[in-house]
Amino acid sequence: MPPFTVLHVCMGNICRSPMAERLLVLAVRERLSRRDVDPARAEELLHSHSAGTGGWHAGEEMNPPAARQVTTRGGSTAGFAARKLRSDHIDAADLVLTATADQQEYVVALRPDAASRTFVLGEFGRLLATLDPAVLPSAEATPEGVYARGVALVEAAHSARHGNSLLPTDDLDDPWGRGDQCFTRVADEIEETVQPLATTLLP
Repeated sequence: MPPFTVLHVCMGNICRSPMAERLLVLAVRERLSRRDVDPARAEELLHSHSAGTGGWHAGEEMNPPAARQVTTRGGSTAGFAARKLRSDHIDAADLVLTATADQQEYVVALRPDAASRTFVLGEFGRLLATLDPAVLPSAEATPEGVYARGVALVEAAHSARHGNSLLPTDDLDDPWGRGDQCFTRVADEIEETVQPLATTLLP
């Protein structure tokens, strides 16, 4: 049930998945602004959250260079705290986006029934580009409208991936411990998927 819920997963939940979580929220807020809808309504329409396959950083803030990427692009890091992935996080998600194929396997091993709604981030971005938005439910900026459109989008993406293999380029590099240049590249790659996702949900 609404809101449409997207769970982002990486290893430690302080770099890649928090950036994806907050950059998707930012993209949705920007779409709402273009539709003359109050951006603060983003939370009613979409719940974007994240977790890590490991719990080493539980309770920590976002890694500083990751936080810089979010804030310099116009997003917010307020209230973020890293956490370890639990089965109930997966159960409640309408779409699970992982940073790598290994993490996709981890999610599906934990919850086999989530296979049809779990994608590597880059893979989902590639599939999104092949889908015809015209076959999706009408794009209403309401919790029910975004939810219906999102669920149909995930089903269409799952159908589109049959017979297609993952590509090495679908994985996001782990930027932890590396410089701002690496974090910028990874954040750019995240935006290549989350911005089209927001545009499809709210054209």
